[in-house]
Amino acid sequence: MTTYAPATPGRAALACIGPNWFASVMGTGIVAIAGATLPFDIPGLTVATTGLWLLAGLLLVVLATATLLQWALHPEVARGHLHDPVLAHFYGAPAMALLTVGAGSLLVGTPVLGDRLAVGVAGTLWVLGTALGLATAVLVPIQAFTTHPVDADSAFGGWLMPVVPPMVSAATGPLLIPHLPAGQWQLSLQLVCTMMFGLSLVASLVIITLIWSRLVQHKVGAAAAVPTLWIVLGPLGQSITAAHHLGATAPYVLDAPYGSAFGAFALVYGLPVWGFAALWCALALALTVRTVRDGLPFTLTWWSFTFPVGTFVTGTSGLAQITQAVFLQVAAGVLYAALVVAWAVVATRTLNGVRRGSL
Repeated sequence: MTTYAPATPGRAALACIGPNWFASVMGTGIVAIAGATLPFDIPGLTVATTGLWLLAGLLLVVLATATLLQWALHPEVARGHLHDPVLAHFYGAPAMALLTVGAGSLLVGTPVLGDRLAVGVAGTLWVLGTALGLATAVLVPIQAFTTHPVDADSAFGGWLMPVVPPMVSAATGPLLIPHLPAGQWQLSLQLVCTMMFGLSLVASLVIITLIWSRLVQHKVGAAAAVPTLWIVLGPLGQSITAAHHLGATAPYVLDAPYGSAFGAFALVYGLPVWGFAALWCALALALTVRTVRDGLPFTLTWWSFTFPVGTFVTGTSGLAQITQAVFLQVAAGVLYAALVVAWAVVATRTLNGVRRGSL
């Protein structure tokens, strides 16, 4: 990792803020979104999810402001993050943070903002997050292809970060379709989201294959990187969610048989991918437990225990809604409980780290 020699206290504080900090926004926001999409009601959950969404929004404002100041006042620090072969991949986190808070404004924040403002916030953040996500999906891999030093054992879960944002756009964009004028506006968003679904899915499958190969040939590696194995759940769970949302809007946008085909695809695609996601969840859990026994140091990579699991919850809830299968409803509840516990632990450790100045 690149190191910096801060000249002033202000510079030191800004130098500590990297794109990986936006994972805290993602992890907090997804707890609110996942709770709002559960296939059953829990007393008091609405109040809790609203509070978490507001917290995620506050974190987004604070981190975005700090990042903009960093680029304005200390651009060499920000460029250093982009040229760092590990940290650069986390530039996908700001895009997903924008998209997460934006989706939450529709799913959770409407009673707070009102219908018109909630749609405006969601639309603005979706456009900004999508533009930034498409940029990272191109620019960060180019950096890796051309300038970053990459060894045979370099592949890790963080490589997924710059290519997953378009999948988050594909999953959250359909929420805006009912609020657009009928006709070309709705059709265009449906098709663009489907294209981003494919863009992110294929890139993610390539990277997941590289991660699996690295694990087989070079084993688990550094303990601090083990939490990033959970990032693999991100594109898997988010793609199930995206297929569900695109399937729900397609019949109102596309003529038969294509509209109904999207709905069928949500199930035909979602169930097999859910199976692989469950397998990866078991593998990641086993490797994490093994690493905890040997000593797992706390770093910001622990936020990988939150957002990816949250997308698995939303994907499971979507499948439960389509099938009305009780075991999927139970699975969504169990996964959500695990997500809440993980968020509480990671948020507490992060807050303590900030107070001690150890992050």
